[in-house]
Amino acid sequence: MIGLGRRNGGSKSVYREMIKNVLEPSSSTHAALLRAYCRPRYGEDALHVYREMKEKGVELNVVLYNSMLAMCADIGYVNESVEIYNDMKKSETSKPDSWTLSSLIAMYLCSGKVVEAEKVLEEVLESGFEPNIYVLTSLIQCYGKANRTDDVVKTFNRLQELRITADDRFCGCLLNVMTQISKEDLGKLIICIGKANTKLENVVTLLVKEETVAEIFKDKANELFGAISKDVRKAHCNCLIDLCVNLNLLERACDLLDLGLTLGIYTAIQSKSPTQRFLQLKSLSLGAALTALHVWMSDLSKSLGSGEELPPLLGINTGHGKHWTKIWLVFLNPT
Repeated sequence: MIGLGRRNGGSKSVYREMIKNVLEPSSSTHAALLRAYCRPRYGEDALHVYREMKEKGVELNVVLYNSMLAMCADIGYVNESVEIYNDMKKSETSKPDSWTLSSLIAMYLCSGKVVEAEKVLEEVLESGFEPNIYVLTSLIQCYGKANRTDDVVKTFNRLQELRITADDRFCGCLLNVMTQISKEDLGKLIICIGKANTKLENVVTLLVKEETVAEIFKDKANELFGAISKDVRKAHCNCLIDLCVNLNLLERACDLLDLGLTLGIYTAIQSKSPTQRFLQLKSLSLGAALTALHVWMSDLSKSLGSGEELPPLLGINTGHGKHWTKIWLVFLNPT
């Protein structure tokens, strides 16, 4: 029996032992091995098993095809995704579905291939298949990354035409696009957000009005975070802070960070002890991290100004990612 999850090394050794002893793996064995490799993103191993299944005429079901496509989308295997998609279209038993198309569009999103993503959507429409919210969300991300605001609006309007309700993740996607476009185009997306979530519209509208009273802004933001699902609150807060930073509204960014800490959206950002002060930026967006760093440095400045003796070690954990890639430490009073 091929194990799943964390036992992929064992799965591989069992499979090799079968081949060594001239035991022909069954279709179920191939399928189990493919699932094992797709889950932890063992790309090359999964592709090897997939192509072996093709050579032996072993048919994949829709779930396995989609698992392969999702894996390829995650790790940026563009050509391999196209190969698998074309194989799926030729299959007599496993035709592309909404998850298939969403994975393809997500893969093109990561690669910045907007034209290819549009072609996938055209295939969806020509086949009589209506795109679901996952497909449209991926497409909006793709247009946002390409700075095509008008196409984002058209895609949102298509959502309404299909009478699909915009959920919290979809609204978060619109909010994320707002962090990527020019200030002049923000109004277009605020109109879309207003049709999807009035509480989010209130917060964004107050945010772009520089004369807004801080307490009113925080009250509306508090209402928003109380109304949306907990699993998207950090993403929403990150995007709102990023938008503040883009608009040079540092005070608003600090208000949001403070509210995020109060509501438990952000936890354990700062830690203090007699020997060190530590700042944790991992899992924060770039704007949120810069805001947290600003607050931390301000706190240090106040401590110095009040005559407080700082600990010998200051640490900042920047985590891993595009903008934050290392841990660095600053030593004070080395003696």
